[in-house]
Amino acid sequence: MTALAADLATLDATAQADLVRRGEVTAEEVTGAAIERIERLDPALNAVVTPLFDSALEEARRLGGGPPAPVPFPGVPYLVKDLFVEIAGVRTTNGSRFLRDSVGRVDAELVTRLRCAGLTVVGRSNTCEFGLLPACEPVLHRPTRNPWDLTRSTSGSSGGSAAAVAAGLVPMAHANDLGGSIRFPASACGVFGLKPTRGRNPLGPTCGDAVSGFMAEHAVTRSVRDSAALLDATSGPALGDPYPAPTPTRPFVSEVAADPGRLRIAFTSRTPTGHPGHPDCVAAVEDAAGLLSDLGHELVEAQLPGLTPEVGRAIATGYYAAVAWFLRLAAGATGREPGDGELEPGTRAFLERGREVSAADYLLAVQELQAFARTVAGFLTGFDAWLTPTLSTPPVPLGEIVSTPDDPLRALRRGGPTVEYPAVVANVTGNPAMSVPLWWNGDGLPVGVHVLGRFGDEATLFRLAGQLERARPWADNRPPVSATAAPSPELALAAP
Repeated sequence: MTALAADLATLDATAQADLVRRGEVTAEEVTGAAIERIERLDPALNAVVTPLFDSALEEARRLGGGPPAPVPFPGVPYLVKDLFVEIAGVRTTNGSRFLRDSVGRVDAELVTRLRCAGLTVVGRSNTCEFGLLPACEPVLHRPTRNPWDLTRSTSGSSGGSAAAVAAGLVPMAHANDLGGSIRFPASACGVFGLKPTRGRNPLGPTCGDAVSGFMAEHAVTRSVRDSAALLDATSGPALGDPYPAPTPTRPFVSEVAADPGRLRIAFTSRTPTGHPGHPDCVAAVEDAAGLLSDLGHELVEAQLPGLTPEVGRAIATGYYAAVAWFLRLAAGATGREPGDGELEPGTRAFLERGREVSAADYLLAVQELQAFARTVAGFLTGFDAWLTPTLSTPPVPLGEIVSTPDDPLRALRRGGPTVEYPAVVANVTGNPAMSVPLWWNGDGLPVGVHVLGRFGDEATLFRLAGQLERARPWADNRPPVSATAAPSPELALAAP
C-alpha cells in the first residue's frame, strides 16, 4: 500500500476534505487511496460486496484538480449499505439471493445529497438479508469479519459499513437502522454510530416513512464531527415527505465542540427483564457512568418504564408486517414471488408470520407503540438522556447468529441474547440515539455504550459525544486488521 493511502487512513473525513480544499491532494487521489485500501484489506474482511471503483474515480475527476467546489466532503470516499437505498443502475440485493440481480431504478434522495456533498461512492457494503438480524452473515455475500478479531461477528445489520470504517477503508459509511442496526455494529466494531431523529434524513422517493417511522438513515463514523457534518449535509425533508424532524437551531457540527453543561443522565446496567448483561457490558456502562460523573454530570440509576410484554408483542408484529410488506414490494418489482431456496430460513419464517398479520393487528400494534412512546417522552422530561450498554454481549463468534432449514428461528434465538438492552426504543419513539466507543475488554474487543436522547435533540447528543471523545479519544485505537497496521500473514489466511 502506498504511503498516501496509509497516511489518509489515519484521518477522518473532515481532515481528508480539508487536504483537498487546501490543494495538498486532489479528490481523485483521496478516492484512489481508498480503493487501494479496499483492494488490499477487503479480501480478509468481506465488507464491500459491490465495488464501484470506476464510477467513483469518475465522480472524483468531475470535482477537478484545481480549487474544489464549495462542498463539505470533496472526493471523500464513502460506502452505501446494500439495503433499501437505491443507486440508479447499481445492484441492490438487500443481502438476498432473491434479489441478487435487482438493479436500482433511481437514485435515492439520500444518495443525491451524498453526491452533492462531494462524497464519492466507492461501493456498497455488506448486510444480512433484509437487515433482519444483529449479524452480517448473508448466504448471498458470505460473512463480514470483525477487524478486531476475524473470527468474530460485526453484529448488524450495518456490519459491512462498520467493519470498513473500523479498518480504515473509508472514514465513514452509510448505515440504516430499523431496530439498532447503526448502533449495534458501531459497538461491535469500535466506531461511532448515531441514529437520528425520525424524519431527519429522507427515505424517498421509494418511501415516505418505513414501518410507521421505525427506519432511520445515517452513518457510522470514526469521529463525532464527521457524523455531525454529514447529518448537516443530508438532513431536511424532501418534497412530499410525510413529516419533518424539528429544525435544529444551528448546524450540528457546531454542537460537537460546545459545552453540554451539566446534564442529568439516567443509567442502568440491567436489561428490561432485570438481569444484567455480560460482565464486560456492565463494566463498560459503569466505566462510562464514572467518566460522565467525573465530567460533572448528574448520574441517576433508573430503568426505563413501560417496557411491557404487550409492547414487546407490538414490536414483533411490526417486524413481521415489515417483512411481508417489503417482500410484496420486491415481488412487484421483480414480477414474481421468491422461489425455493431464494430466502434464508429465518426470513421465510418471518414472512410466513407477517402474512398472518391483519391490517387491524398492525394498527393496534402501532397504537400500543405510540402509547409507549408517550411514556418514554414523559420519562425524559426528568432526564437529558438514558445510558445503557449498546449490546448485551461482546462480539460473538461468526456462525452463532445463523439459521438452518431444520431450525429457521435459530438466528433469532441466538441473536436475541446479544441485544437485550432495548435499542429499539429509539425506533419506536423516533428519538435520536448513539453508540459511543469508550471501552475495550480484556480480549481487545470493543464494547460500546448507548445513549438515548430526547426527540429532536441530536444537539445534546453531539455535545455529549464530543465531550466524551475529547476526554477519552478513541480514534487511535486501531484493530489488528487495519489500513494503518503492518501487513500480516493473518490477512492472507483469512481471505475467503
